[in-house]
Amino acid sequence: MTESNQPYKVVFSAGEASGEQHAASMFDELKRHQHDIRGLGMGGEHMRRVGIDVIIDSASIAVIGVVEVIKHYPEIRRALKRMKRLLQDERPDLLVCVDYKEFNLKLAQFAKKTGLKVLFYVSPQVWAWRPGRVVTYGKAIDMMAVIFPFETTFYEAENVPVSYVGHPSVDKVKPLQSKAEDRQKFGLQKNAPVVGILPGSRLNEIKRMLPVMLQAAHILSGQHPHIQFLLPQAESIADDLIAPYFEHTLVKVNVIKQQPYDVIQCCDAVMTTSGTATLEISLLTVPMVIVYKLSELTYRLGRLLVNTPFIGLPNIIAGKAVVKELIQHQASAENIAAEINQLLTDKVYHQTQLTELQAVKQKLGQGGGCRNTALLAWQMLTAAE
Repeated sequence: MTESNQPYKVVFSAGEASGEQHAASMFDELKRHQHDIRGLGMGGEHMRRVGIDVIIDSASIAVIGVVEVIKHYPEIRRALKRMKRLLQDERPDLLVCVDYKEFNLKLAQFAKKTGLKVLFYVSPQVWAWRPGRVVTYGKAIDMMAVIFPFETTFYEAENVPVSYVGHPSVDKVKPLQSKAEDRQKFGLQKNAPVVGILPGSRLNEIKRMLPVMLQAAHILSGQHPHIQFLLPQAESIADDLIAPYFEHTLVKVNVIKQQPYDVIQCCDAVMTTSGTATLEISLLTVPMVIVYKLSELTYRLGRLLVNTPFIGLPNIIAGKAVVKELIQHQASAENIAAEINQLLTDKVYHQTQLTELQAVKQKLGQGGGCRNTALLAWQMLTAAE
């Protein structure tokens, strides 16, 4: 309890679908320490479900890339202003920033200036983007909770408080049913290949990636007459956003809601955008091809700033190319289809990737990310007592 004998108050700032899921899971764990702890802030439906009072819905600002950020800058600026005002009005016992690096850096800097404690959960990928920013983040936070073991080195080198908590996806990626049950439920034929289509959870990703993925699916349909396609629809994407894309294709795609891990485990191969989904597919050990397209300006700037040879998390964790990455101009329907076709027809190639993905899964450890982060937050909340 606080000095006034009131429950602790925690403000969460999550700007994207994966971040708000982590925030929700973490808050659920925090309630084990104090059942009436209060949570509020910026996020989405996952956070609402666990009792966090979502003051600002992050759906309209979940964008990536320079051009995309510029387009949505007025909305992002308004959200940041509202979050700052929320911190001033509520004076929470702790601010938890989840990913969404630039926005949350500015918010964390503001919070520190006003004397609030700040926990940053899911470290910005400083090892890939501008490593010198470790010091900048260090000045804005009280603790950095990292989800990959190798990340601690970067913060420890600059004497920034850091704790490795484990990756939250390890606990989260659990299908609801067995593979056999899911295949029957989804009406899948036994001897026909199943390919997953994961175009992303952001609107701009859907616009860029779904059309080219559907073109790849069309090519694959010509090579495999009985091939089956599944698309697990992200909760952040409304029906009317993806429906128009299926009006212009002859390919039959079974769109399934709220069961992403059950869908993925049924697949023989998956075409996926880069991001958290690639890690979730790795944890389910399903072969994949990683594809991504950005605006040309964002891509060119990224090539100048990125300090890693890979963008796919499985490859970054493995330290080598275990999954094919098709980025920007390489992300054509023909190239995507060719890679999926090889995964479906070349048994040695298929098995080699499975073995490598098993190694990635091992490196991610036993999980407990949200539970460990909640414990870290609880220690920060009670430290002054």
